[in-house]
Amino acid sequence: MGIGNIGLPGLLLIAVVVLVLFGRGKISALMGEVGKGITAFKKGVDEGKNELEEQKSESAKDVTPEEEKDKV
Repeated sequence: MGIGNIGLPGLLLIAVVVLVLFGRGKISALMGEVGKGITAFKKGVDEGKNELEEQKSESAKDVTPEEEKDKV
C-alpha cells in the first residue's frame, strides 16, 4: 500500500487524529501563522517586482545631452 492510495476515508481519519492530538486552538493558530507567512511572501515578491520595474524605468529615462535638447 503506497501513500498515493489513501483516499477520502483515510484523509478524514488523519484529520480527526490530528485534531484530537493538537486541539482546535493550536491548529487554528498554526493555520493563522501559515497564512501570515504566505501574505508576507507575496508582499515581498510584489515589492521585488516594483523595485525591478523602477530600475527599468530609471534606465529608460531620456539620456539626450542638454545641448542636443535645445536644438529640437
